Amino acid sequence: MMETLHITSLRPGADGYNKAAPNAVNYDESRVGHYVLPDPLRLNDGKPVTTPAVWWKLRRPQIVAAFDSEVYGRVPKKLPAIHWEILGATEHMVGNTRAITERLIGHVDNSSHPAISVGIETSLTLPADAKNPVPVMIVLTWTGKFPPMPQGDDPDWHEQLLANGWGYAEYVPVSVQADNEAGLRQGIIGLAAKGGPRKPDDWGALRAWAWGVSKVFDYLATDRRVDAKRIGVSGHSRYGKAALVAMAYDPRLAIGYISSSGAGGAKLLRRDFGERLENLAGEGEFHWMAGDFLKYAGPKTVNDLPVDAHELIALCAPRPVFIGAGSEGDQWVDQRGSFLAAVAAGPVYRLLGQKDLGTDEYPPVNTAIISGALGFRRHAFGHTPQPNWKTFLEFAKNNNID
Repeated sequence: MMETLHITSLRPGADGYNKAAPNAVNYDESRVGHYVLPDPLRLNDGKPVTTPAVWWKLRRPQIVAAFDSEVYGRVPKKLPAIHWEILGATEHMVGNTRAITERLIGHVDNSSHPAISVGIETSLTLPADAKNPVPVMIVLTWTGKFPPMPQGDDPDWHEQLLANGWGYAEYVPVSVQADNEAGLRQGIIGLAAKGGPRKPDDWGALRAWAWGVSKVFDYLATDRRVDAKRIGVSGHSRYGKAALVAMAYDPRLAIGYISSSGAGGAKLLRRDFGERLENLAGEGEFHWMAGDFLKYAGPKTVNDLPVDAHELIALCAPRPVFIGAGSEGDQWVDQRGSFLAAVAAGPVYRLLGQKDLGTDEYPPVNTAIISGALGFRRHAFGHTPQPNWKTFLEFAKNNNID
């Protein structure tokens, strides 16, 4: 990709391990420096956006086009059809709620290139005794086990959702697209390209994972037990990035809980704190992004980027978005940078008739800001989504999604 773009070298990302390195990560607010964000309510020709009609017809498409070409990449116009299969169902107890879980797989038609197979792995869990269609959260999840870490005294998030009358669909993004460079010629990206290399503006893994969310939505909308008008999305860390991308691009999603998403998600890239743009463009993460994104870690800089995270959040407007993070141990994702991105998205929410965060003062740990369509909370633990699920459910109720 660097050869294609005629780039000979890339700047290194922030080093989170060696404090003496010249590119050591910055965790000092006094060293963040000055930055200027693109104005989400100003057209490319400099004219202001003063009405919702101008936002929908002119400005929003401009922002989408910039993210498509420079950040996440374009999804091919024609993609294969999907056939969903129920692999099995079990009835069991989740906490104190009787539930039914179905294992699903979405078979992607690979007749155009049989060498590559893609199956969207998902499971759907619903309260067994529900009398009416229920809201459902699509939760991007890992298949492996991770070491336990302190997460508070609240019940597990699965229990909380079911106890509050919700269902959840656990979707495995790596079943759609592998989380590595080698996988770019496999998965849905490889299938769409018939095993060939990406073009610079083709989609990366984040956009592919978000595409998978939309395909899961398609299936859920056919299930009469699910309220299709109350389907949300949630993800943590790299899957928090993908969940926010899905929320921004798919207007059918009713609500989002974006957890510790960092660079490429809710964090302002222009803010030099924690992970930097150059990390996203590096060997371990560049497959998440469009190839053209590499330019901003080479001949160009983050200040040349035509968009930033606040505009990704603004693309979700007027739908409610709750942004969460941890406290100690979660600085890499720049919690304050995510809060400030939500603040900067506020004018778009207000233009569209919704209440924003209502403050630009960074809140203390465990202080929830959830009275509007934008929400934020930094819990007292580390890099984990669990302690903010209770607050998210309160946020959803405040926005009449429960």
